[in-house]
Amino acid sequence: MSDPLTPPALFKALADDTRARICALLVDSPELCVCELTGALALSQPKISRHLALLRKLNVLMDERRGQWVYYRLHPDLPVWASEVLRQAAHSQPCWLEAERARLAGAAATCCEPPARR
Repeated sequence: MSDPLTPPALFKALADDTRARICALLVDSPELCVCELTGALALSQPKISRHLALLRKLNVLMDERRGQWVYYRLHPDLPVWASEVLRQAAHSQPCWLEAERARLAGAAATCCEPPARR
């Protein structure tokens, strides 16, 4: 990571509900595609991408392009304290992400599957 993540920077990023939900969903998923996040959060792709860009800039998330799809995961070099904040937030109130987790689990993410798997 280039610049160390500070608590004020992380908390400012997480103060936005969409960014907090993105991070919380990624706590329990090794990675998620943009299309999976748009479905889970019921938001448009441009809105999700704007939030992902900010989290990527802070080095909270990292991305990987595979063909036309971009997958996001929590940054592997995230400081332990930041990982713990995200984990605690994601699991603090089970009902907080109930709808998003249900949409994510129920969705057949065919948008990011290779054509042979569809």
